[in-house]
Amino acid sequence: MEKLQAAQLKKVLKPIHLWAIAVGLVISGEYFGWNFGWAVSGTIGFLIATLVITLMYITFIFSYTELTTSIPHAGGAFAYAYRAMGPFGGLIAGYATLVDFLFATPAIGFALGSYLHFLYPQIAVIPAALVFNVAFILLNISGVKESATFSVFITLLAVGELLLFMGIVGPHFKLDNFMTSPMPFGWAGVFAALPFAVWFYLAIEGVAMVAEEVKDPKRNIPRGYISSLATLIFLALGVMILTGGITDWRKLSAIDYPLPEAISIVLGKSSALTQIFASIGLFGLIASFHGTILAGSRQVYAMARSGYLPGKLAQVNTRFKTPHWALVFGGLISFAALFTGTTSQIIILSVLGAIVMYMMSMISLFILRVKEPRMERPFTAPFYPVFPAIALLISSICLVAIVYYNVQISLIFFAGLAIVTLIFVILGKHKVQILIHTD
Repeated sequence: MEKLQAAQLKKVLKPIHLWAIAVGLVISGEYFGWNFGWAVSGTIGFLIATLVITLMYITFIFSYTELTTSIPHAGGAFAYAYRAMGPFGGLIAGYATLVDFLFATPAIGFALGSYLHFLYPQIAVIPAALVFNVAFILLNISGVKESATFSVFITLLAVGELLLFMGIVGPHFKLDNFMTSPMPFGWAGVFAALPFAVWFYLAIEGVAMVAEEVKDPKRNIPRGYISSLATLIFLALGVMILTGGITDWRKLSAIDYPLPEAISIVLGKSSALTQIFASIGLFGLIASFHGTILAGSRQVYAMARSGYLPGKLAQVNTRFKTPHWALVFGGLISFAALFTGTTSQIIILSVLGAIVMYMMSMISLFILRVKEPRMERPFTAPFYPVFPAIALLISSICLVAIVYYNVQISLIFFAGLAIVTLIFVILGKHKVQILIHTD
């Protein structure tokens, strides 16, 4: 068994950084993307889907934290699945995690470009998204402490803006609007809406990707996860419910900038506050965009370090101690996705990767409880085995729903997995054992 050597990442992150990274990773999901769920389920149908997914994330995060603190590794689910199930388990979990984060980035890039276009119609969506990609790859290369400090600043602004949004639209909420055609597609719509409800919370698990850069991870990671989840649940439900009651929700169910549009309905598009809100609305998207680039690069780095991707991607910059080639690789994937898909398609692909990763993580938790009962577990999943079982069950239902309603995108995802697996076997990587180190 070999332990692959690579330059070490710096341990500089504290609980406030973890909260900011976790909330920052996710918070764009409150700004856009979730509203596509209304189009397939209506307001009440989507509320039901959101409550189910909220339960999934509560049980998942409390279970996932056991894995993150026991195995603080930049590979996250890849490391857990490898330790529990060996090379093929690690491959599936790693592939799913890469899809999760590398495709969340261009989806957010689309929204960033759309917000700018809303403000300044002369700015085209795609070029703006490409510029943001380049800028934030360079920021992340400059150092993890610098980028984490930026995460705290931008995330606080984004949370403040959502609270401001709720304060502005709240007095204009009308239950009659929210209850107009509440479940036009019945219970089938609830299942179709599940991936868009996942978008409310998708990527919170990205904190695992910076586990090797956390001071005292066994104490600080649970604090970061739990505080961020509480923040996100409040924001998700508040934004979704209040927005659905200010007008005919169908006007907002197919656009990339629902919150600025909602403000303009309440105050008028020419209002100075509408323009200001749309401008600072970029903060939430920037926070998530920055976070997914950070987390995705750490997944690429960890898999390259373990021999699952080309070794060059595991190189750490000697000056900044960041995985610069992993960041560039993620940027190239983002560029390609921006030119080949729509926002809703890329969201579904990203969510599909996340759901498979969640399932692999919960399966790993059950296996490791049996396989390594004496492994140090600084944080244990509460109500075991109920919590991980609930997370696994709801994740499985989500997987079935996504595949049933999105056959073409699902075929792309699983064809990619099949190709990666074939290459993995041909190169003989499944015969090489690695030691998942957590130093």
